[in-house]
Amino acid sequence: MTLLISFAALFVSVFLLQLGLGGVVPLDALSGTELGFTAEQIGTMGSMHFVGFFIGCWWAPRMMGEVGHARAFAVFTALGAIGLLSHMLWIDATAWAVMRLATGLCVAGCYTIIEAWLNTRATNENRGRVTAAYRIVDLGGSLAAQLLIGVLEPAHYVSYNILAILCCAAILPLGLTRAPQPGMPEAPRLRPGLAWRCSPLGVVGVAVSGVTSAAFRMVGPVYGAEVGLATDEIAGFLAIYVFGGAIAQFPLGWLADRYDRRWVLTLISAGAIAASGLTVATAGAGFAAVMGAAALFGFATMPVFSLAAAHAHDFASDEERVELSAALMFFYAVGAIASPLLTSQLIALYGPPALFGFIAAVHLGLIGFGIVRMRARKTVGERTAYVYAPRTSFTFGRLYRRMRRRR
Repeated sequence: MTLLISFAALFVSVFLLQLGLGGVVPLDALSGTELGFTAEQIGTMGSMHFVGFFIGCWWAPRMMGEVGHARAFAVFTALGAIGLLSHMLWIDATAWAVMRLATGLCVAGCYTIIEAWLNTRATNENRGRVTAAYRIVDLGGSLAAQLLIGVLEPAHYVSYNILAILCCAAILPLGLTRAPQPGMPEAPRLRPGLAWRCSPLGVVGVAVSGVTSAAFRMVGPVYGAEVGLATDEIAGFLAIYVFGGAIAQFPLGWLADRYDRRWVLTLISAGAIAASGLTVATAGAGFAAVMGAAALFGFATMPVFSLAAAHAHDFASDEERVELSAALMFFYAVGAIASPLLTSQLIALYGPPALFGFIAAVHLGLIGFGIVRMRARKTVGERTAYVYAPRTSFTFGRLYRRMRRRR
């Protein structure tokens, strides 16, 4: 209990950030639909979010070095609040895309700072408990953010004001904490070639994870509206996806630590294809069937990033882990940037089922590439421990580096 209290300020800030900035993703999609934005325009907003996310990941370490953690956190939070509050002042799809650039910057910057702070304060004795609590808070906030959409009215200034208030409130715990600010670690270099050299399958896996996650979370609300779900049902649709992904980490982590991770990744991708088909098939089969399919879809797709990252770390030295994590996040962001725009265009051309048809296609490609890689080389004898890796910032490479001990 004393340990959790000592990290309370950081965890409260994480939860409030998830509520405020996690809620804007589905709210923007629903608001855009109500305001008559096209599917392509809504997809562009999702893509711009990840452009801002990628920029923020690299800008945040440099800003921390110049002004300190607390001030940098306040700057990024202010950017997020400005992006949220500006929505109902300028109702234009292009302007909203720029505003989502600001919220993407806020997400990446704030999480980079929080994870750097956690990494400095965690010790070898408590690192496992700290990261477990961090996972619970992060996933709990993400789940609550999706449910929050059920009570927020789309395209209404009060809804965006509430999210902005939650975003601003995240400043308070860190601003009032008496804990000393940590020193600034050196920012990791971007070395995409390192990731490809360690594991081509790991690179493709995290890119597919980026494509899948961004497509569902950014364009999924459009799919829900197109197939006739009400606003509160869309909130449940997104929340059960997160819940399914959360509970999948435990059994899949157990399998990944005991069997060839390439086979586990291949099997979970096959499950993603089946879940995609099931989601389309149950679109008109009632609320319970839709929720069950969404839970299975989250179960089969959310662990892909952690599985692919764990496989890549099996082939890296301890000195390479931070830069490998940064390179893997780069490939994740590349997939996430392209995915919302592309899937929204497919929906406009071929209808709502095209979203899951595209996701199934990329996972089929991952299966094929996984089989090719299994024939190209054997897996390592000693593997690193499986670690649930939230896709929040490059800094988690430092936070979890000491947890990836070889078995």
